[in-house]
Amino acid sequence: QVQLMESGGGLVQAGASLRLSCVASRSIIGIKDMAWHRQAPGKQREMVASITSIGRTNYADSVKGRFTISKDRTKNMVYLQMNSLKPEDTAVYYCKLAADGGVDYWGKGTLVTVSS
Repeated sequence: QVQLMESGGGLVQAGASLRLSCVASRSIIGIKDMAWHRQAPGKQREMVASITSIGRTNYADSVKGRFTISKDRTKNMVYLQMNSLKPEDTAVYYCKLAADGGVDYWGKGTLVTVSS
């Protein structure tokens, strides 16, 4: 069973930066894309950023220009660089890997809190 572990969350002030990391417990064959999702209190989980196997990226409108997703396939890792953080970015951030055959792997999340 593959496990994903996120790290890098924390409490920061508005305008600060954080870098989230996600590592898989073992190599995964047939990764289609990797993504970061988040869930704020009382809200549904939403996609923040994704990156395909060939490096094509996609971002939620709310984070475009501020967040950057990247990956290191050799290390089974995906990153989320978050700049100019806002209080509305406060959420639990989850890493997701989508593999062939419709298999999705999720991490347990890391909390990001942005104070005003």
